[in-house]
Amino acid sequence: MVIVTLIGERQAKEGAEFTYRGPLTDCRECKLKAVCFNLDAGSVYRITALRDVHHECRIHEDGVRVVEVEKIPVRCAVIQKYALEGSVVTLEEIKCLNIGCDRYRICHPIGMERNSKCKITKVIGEINCPEGNKLVEVEIA
Repeated sequence: MVIVTLIGERQAKEGAEFTYRGPLTDCRECKLKAVCFNLDAGSVYRITALRDVHHECRIHEDGVRVVEVEKIPVRCAVIQKYALEGSVVTLEEIKCLNIGCDRYRICHPIGMERNSKCKITKVIGEINCPEGNKLVEVEIA
């Protein structure tokens, strides 16, 4: 299924990825807000095609372009006992201050809200955690 949305003209590049953070209060009165806000907050998207439609925008200096996007899976860490493909889990905060760890971004993915419900679409494998946490890397939707 094709997802159509609007993105700032400067960011509108095929193949670019972005995390949708949610609606802005400055956009409440905009007639195009339904198209801008049709994405899931905290999800990561990839621009798959640019359309030749441009609109003026109060937020984006150069306006916005109509684009086609696809939602891409996010990799993150879950507690081992919950790592079942197809299950819906609540993402729990992983207690770790080791920002130098090569898995830190998997354990603390940008844009993902803790305590949000997500479906595990793929189990990648166990994580060798230096802090001793029993974790598994998964893809979620």
